[in-house]
Amino acid sequence: MAEYRSRPAEGSSDARPRERDNRPDRDKKRRFQVRKKVCRFCVDKTPFVDYKDSKLLRLFITERGKILPRRISGACSRHQREVTTAVKRARNIALLPFSGDK
Repeated sequence: MAEYRSRPAEGSSDARPRERDNRPDRDKKRRFQVRKKVCRFCVDKTPFVDYKDSKLLRLFITERGKILPRRISGACSRHQREVTTAVKRARNIALLPFSGDK
């Protein structure tokens, strides 16, 4: 029968102290500052998102045909809802594919 080793007690001499001296400081490791994404529709002051503008709508879908979420696209909540509706309309009239291009 095999013997199972249990962990040594924390106060015993077999417990090894963790070595944290070799790790670089996490604050110094930060290489760049993350910019806040701004809604391109609010910046351009477009009154609405046009479903017939397939060139613009392709920026908001992935290669597989999925609609990008708001945290990735950078659109505000109002314009993200409009983009979603416009993409769905463009798909229905075959301006955009339902699935990714092969």
